[in-house]
Amino acid sequence: MSQDIIHVYLMPGMAANPSIFDNISLPKDQFQLHKLTWEIPIKNETLSNYALRMINNIKHENIVLLGVSFGGILVQEMSKHIKLRKLFVVSSVKTKHELPNRFKILKTTKAYKLLPTQLASNLDLLAKFSFGDLIKKRIDLYKKYLSVNDKYYLDWSIEQVINWEQDKVIPEAIHIHGEKDKVFPHNCITNCITVKNGTHIMIIDKYKWFNENLPKLILGEKE
Repeated sequence: MSQDIIHVYLMPGMAANPSIFDNISLPKDQFQLHKLTWEIPIKNETLSNYALRMINNIKHENIVLLGVSFGGILVQEMSKHIKLRKLFVVSSVKTKHELPNRFKILKTTKAYKLLPTQLASNLDLLAKFSFGDLIKKRIDLYKKYLSVNDKYYLDWSIEQVINWEQDKVIPEAIHIHGEKDKVFPHNCITNCITVKNGTHIMIIDKYKWFNENLPKLILGEKE
């Protein structure tokens, strides 16, 4: 029956479009997937206010909310204002303490303000922050999945990640992380479900793991 369906909302990573979830498939008699998309931030909008605005796209109650990378940070901010059934943080961080040293250096020096985000076609830059993989043969992959190229959005997003002030872990957050993640290295992460050989784009290339394990995790079973 429709009231028994668990609604699962999916938030992609920085600059990524919802097609990163195209291969995610959960039993349709139990779950319904809803793919969220990035909106251009209002000038000087805080991450908290942006999260409140994104909640307007949630049309059901007691949902599951899953976010990837920067989307993982965003869903944690959203969870502070909405009652959730489950909260999943994928290929992301739970607090500022899990950010790698290079991000902390960018914060201290404010060097992130010098990044050439006006070059919206600069796939190397987008890939570095979104996928952590600069292999040239994957440019076609980047073109497919990285489509949010508005300069203000990119500047804002990078600033929000680097300056995120979350100090304590949200207890309800279920963190899924790849052991070979290059954007947020696994050795900086605490208390997570580790996906063997998973990289920062494991939501794309390890989708079978998610299809097998997400239903059990949502329903409270062991992965």
